[in-house]
Amino acid sequence: MDGAPTSQHGRWWALATLSLIQLMVALDATVINIALPSAQQDLRFSAASRQWLITAYVLAFGSLMFLGGRLSDLWGRRTSLVVGLVGFAAASAAGGAARTFGELVSARAAQGVFGALLAPAALAALTVTFREPKERARAFAIFGAIGGSGAAIGLILGGALTQWATWRWCLLVNVVFAAVSLVGVLVVVAGGRGDRTSHLDLVGTVLGSAGLFALVFGLGRAVTTGWGNADTWLSLGAGGVLMGFFVVWQGHSQHPLLPLRIVTNRTRGGSLFALFVTTIGIFGLSLFLAFYMENTLGYSPLKTGVLFLPLVGALALSASLASARLLDLVGPRPLVPVGMLLGLMGMVLFTKLPVQEDYLGHVLPGLVVTGLGLGLIFAPSTASATAGIEARDAGAASATVNLAQQMGGSVGTALLNTIAVITTRRASCAPSGIVSPLCHTTFADTLHGYSVAFWWAAGFFGVGAVITFFMLESGVPEFEGELLPLL
Repeated sequence: MDGAPTSQHGRWWALATLSLIQLMVALDATVINIALPSAQQDLRFSAASRQWLITAYVLAFGSLMFLGGRLSDLWGRRTSLVVGLVGFAAASAAGGAARTFGELVSARAAQGVFGALLAPAALAALTVTFREPKERARAFAIFGAIGGSGAAIGLILGGALTQWATWRWCLLVNVVFAAVSLVGVLVVVAGGRGDRTSHLDLVGTVLGSAGLFALVFGLGRAVTTGWGNADTWLSLGAGGVLMGFFVVWQGHSQHPLLPLRIVTNRTRGGSLFALFVTTIGIFGLSLFLAFYMENTLGYSPLKTGVLFLPLVGALALSASLASARLLDLVGPRPLVPVGMLLGLMGMVLFTKLPVQEDYLGHVLPGLVVTGLGLGLIFAPSTASATAGIEARDAGAASATVNLAQQMGGSVGTALLNTIAVITTRRASCAPSGIVSPLCHTTFADTLHGYSVAFWWAAGFFGVGAVITFFMLESGVPEFEGELLPLL
């Protein structure tokens, strides 16, 4: 099995490498967003087709997550990282050089395929590298802060590259990230063989991948066509049925793609739920605040991205000063529920966004409070969701962590966006009460839609605070042998 670097120096260089990989995969979900208008003008595709540049990545990434996690267990972490980095770089280069819309969509799908291999392999490598409680808490604080900041950093980087260079660099920049990461993986990430005693569960792969594809596709359809579309519910229903068969099969398979022992632990289940709920809030936050600052206030994409920096700074501060110091002392239970309450408070602050510009009074406080809360959630939840796992299951467990966040992002985008749109239309058609696309929509109507969506996001954080308080456990972890302990 993959080993870990024996020297402290080697472990922290491994953390730097794995964090860079995590950043590359995380920011790629949003870095292309700001570049879409420029790419559309250059390649001459319709506005209706733009969504496919996001959907292609998300569908491949989400549907292949379980497969990618199990492959990292079978091949070994370093082998998976090398294959993933080379493939991701090649796909990014192809996308940056694309001359047609079809080439660009294909490149984005290929990025998602190799991202599904990279994300669980990176987290699994981190999981088996850091065993000592204090080091592990500190490492996951850094890794969690970078992962949680990925969406905001993607907006900043995408705005800068689009404004100062070309939209193509939003893809080509990954070649640089991947090249640096590849050197780090080969030098400081421990090698070793994978689990040769297991085989790939082909039936589970088909059921799980098809089920996740249908779920993510259905949620994507809800964003573009609405929840009233029959295809949306047909896809979601098929996805639910397939995932039900997948769970049943995993309980009987000799070599399960997702061993059910991974998700049956109380603390691990609470941690996965925390990551799911938190990502709903993050995607809603980044979506509506970006729209607010660009469309309502008229800010440039670059300025919008830069104004998200306080969120990144607060998240990093909270994760490093609080989570890294307290996680090994008290466990995740006090930290995650408090983080949820801070997230709730941040969402409530955003319900009061004004039509006129007032960043310091109405945007900055919410960013700081939310960032502080996210720092208390991501690091403890990620650490405890991968604790107590045998090294041979680290990839599958890491895939589950990434999948919880991926599904949270998909649900958050679909549900909160729908709530905002419906509320805006109803407000714009008042007092007649007849909802029609022909109704005149004002900035005030749009902000009312955002406000209702933020209230819903606050509700998710509130539910998350209650559930994680009762599900998570307190206590200091103890490391024994090859097992990664339960927190």
